[in-house]
Amino acid sequence: MTYKRTVKLVGITFVILIYEDSVVQCMSNSQKREMRDTVEEMFDHAYGSYMKYAFPADELMPLSCKGRYRGTEPSRGDVDDTLGNFTLTLIDTLDTLAVMGQVEKFESAVKLVIDYAKFDSDIIVSVFETNIRVLGGLLGGHVMATYFKRKRRAMEWYNGELLMMAKDVGFRLLPAFNTTTGIPYPRINLKHGMEKDNLSQKSKDTCTACAGTMILEFAALSRLTGEHVFEEKAHRVMNYL
Repeated sequence: MTYKRTVKLVGITFVILIYEDSVVQCMSNSQKREMRDTVEEMFDHAYGSYMKYAFPADELMPLSCKGRYRGTEPSRGDVDDTLGNFTLTLIDTLDTLAVMGQVEKFESAVKLVIDYAKFDSDIIVSVFETNIRVLGGLLGGHVMATYFKRKRRAMEWYNGELLMMAKDVGFRLLPAFNTTTGIPYPRINLKHGMEKDNLSQKSKDTCTACAGTMILEFAALSRLTGEHVFEEKAHRVMNYL
């Protein structure tokens, strides 16, 4: 991208941000509350439908009102690499429940994740998607559970279970980083790493976003567990890029 195009893009982005900010400022308090309530209603509908019709599957199939499990439905190609039969939607929703102040539902969801989410499966998954959705979801859930325990006197039983699960996922993803550049392979087998199915030869191409955005979750995992290897691996990728 040329310098002029970069400046133009930054300028357009700046104008959009100013416009959006002015729109928000022009909204009345009643309009803001109405939009907030609409968002909460939409979330409750989506989350409630998943729990009613799909849990503990990874996803809800909205037309059939059934859960989607990896390997039981016709393949959708690379899209299915997101799935791992580990209650993906529930893990992905933990921090949203907390942010929306639904503490009781959050506590219930944390207990279900601890009981149902398993990662020792002979399944090939996307390194990027598993990082941002599973690892990120577990870390976000852990941070919020710890906050509620310390500040709100809720979830007194919680003892870092989500963090231990996140650590397990992190170590299962690490073999993907064993490359000459440090840039991770795009896919990995959760149980067998890169050894099974000749993954290191079949799956070589990745994008800069998939490779370069691991730092947030991996650094957080290192800071929370004291295991420096995760942050070191992610920094090596960024330095190479």
